[in-house]
Amino acid sequence: MKVIKLDAIDSTNDFLKGLSSKQELENFTVVTAESQTKGKGQMGAVWASEPSKNLIMSILVKDFLSDICQIFDLNIAVSLAVIKVLESSMIPSLSIKWPNDIMSYNKKIGGILIENSIKSDGTIISIVGLGLNVNQTNFENLPKASSLTVICGKEFEKEALLLSIRTAIKKNITLWQQHPIILWDQYTNNLYKKGLPIAFSDQNDNNFMGIIQGVSAIGKLEVLLEDDSISEFDIKEIQMLY
Repeated sequence: MKVIKLDAIDSTNDFLKGLSSKQELENFTVVTAESQTKGKGQMGAVWASEPSKNLIMSILVKDFLSDICQIFDLNIAVSLAVIKVLESSMIPSLSIKWPNDIMSYNKKIGGILIENSIKSDGTIISIVGLGLNVNQTNFENLPKASSLTVICGKEFEKEALLLSIRTAIKKNITLWQQHPIILWDQYTNNLYKKGLPIAFSDQNDNNFMGIIQGVSAIGKLEVLLEDDSISEFDIKEIQMLY
């Protein structure tokens, strides 16, 4: 499996997307960079990272998604792969803040952004971007962020993490073909604040309390409301207040 290492780039996702449109790339090709100037998060957010301190990577995934309705399946496979690698690195109190932020305790240590392209023959090509705070220690003006080194008090080897995460993603995609329910259950069980009362804000800035129950088949968050009804929310419709 090919790894393309860059010093600086605007976005590893954009670079890999452009490369895959021009030539046939091996499945699970990885692009990584020491820094990126236009790192992207969910819903157009900016992912900022101190140069050379963190893991910035994008991985090409082909021949997994066959239907647009299955897109969230890849989120599950990837986020659980990251969790598994971090567990083996003894990172404590890990969870997934829906849909795919990686948490340790109540701090965000990583984020995943998956961009999908549908080709003319109907096949779906996915670019999986991961930003993982590894050895950065300064999070001024980012009170909800942290890193592996801050949490554990030691530095980590980025290259080893990259290779382990790529291997874990490949294994989860293989496992998905045989036992998808196992990964669905693991994802649900790893959800941040699942089963606990928590405050939310909707699109109109109205605050309300709810209890996370799980995630629907198409990736919407299922929340038990105060009137005992269960509502489903898309990522643009709700924000968790924590």
